[in-house]
Amino acid sequence: MAGEKSTSDTAGKPDMKVINFMKVRTLATVLSVILVLGSVVSLAVNGINWGLDFTGGTLVELSYDKPANISEIRDQLEAMGHGDAIAQEFGSESDVLIRIPGDMATLGNRVSENLAAQYDGKVQVKRVEFVGPQVGDRLREQGGLGMLMALGLVMAYIAFRFQFKFSVGAVTSLAHDAIVVLGVFSFFQLQFDLTVMAALLAVIGYSLNDTIIVYDRVRENFRKMRKGTAIEIINVSLTQTLGRTLATSGTTIMVLLSLFFLGGDMIHNFSVALLIGIVIGTSSSIYIACNVLLYMNISREDLIIPVKKDDELDDMP
Repeated sequence: MAGEKSTSDTAGKPDMKVINFMKVRTLATVLSVILVLGSVVSLAVNGINWGLDFTGGTLVELSYDKPANISEIRDQLEAMGHGDAIAQEFGSESDVLIRIPGDMATLGNRVSENLAAQYDGKVQVKRVEFVGPQVGDRLREQGGLGMLMALGLVMAYIAFRFQFKFSVGAVTSLAHDAIVVLGVFSFFQLQFDLTVMAALLAVIGYSLNDTIIVYDRVRENFRKMRKGTAIEIINVSLTQTLGRTLATSGTTIMVLLSLFFLGGDMIHNFSVALLIGIVIGTSSSIYIACNVLLYMNISREDLIIPVKKDDELDDMP
């Protein structure tokens, strides 16, 4: 098979077919650079479509006495001058959650009264909440600082557990994943709220776990395999972890597709962020994390366990 070869020195698996992942590493690097640059440009030009949690606004939860017509409610909101409002089912077909940008404390009551007046049956106002823009600013700052702190701690942990070159590769991979997810949301102007922030942090955790598993096998093979270049050893390591990667990513994507199609509007963007992140995170564990090791000239000497030499014996009496 193209891109595969058999090796007799693969850490105890003499007949294993090794996939030559690194054969296309230059192309993968170019694609990653294009994705990151495109994401940065989109973030600079379009910005992020911040959700109500970050910009401030009003939440209105209504309960209708029969299944609500969401499209009709959206038309009514647009007729009131709130075309940018978001209306979606919340828990059941008769419960509706409305998100309205605006800084007026009475906005929610006015909207709920107008919607109730245009409805034949009974409408119960379950809650009206106002989120000030100051809260949104604080959430943005804390979320950004939280991600930077997480990346810093990851770098320190990987450097301590493996080696400095591994920490650079891991942090580069995680930063790549976060920037690409943000870029996609910026390019398509998908709303970025707290659920998406949670998904982004989950993507970082998922990608880190995948990267550590690959790195653990890379370190082990560098110490076990007596022959082979760095590229060959990394290819062996990636081949050995491929089954686990496909099983984990595949089952996760199946669940996320179910959430995407059946989860409703409340978690739609959450599932989108995770779907993008899982795909990008899985590929970056191969073509970013391992590529950085090669660009930094990883070698056996970097991973050899230092031998403790006995101090010179003191003169015996």
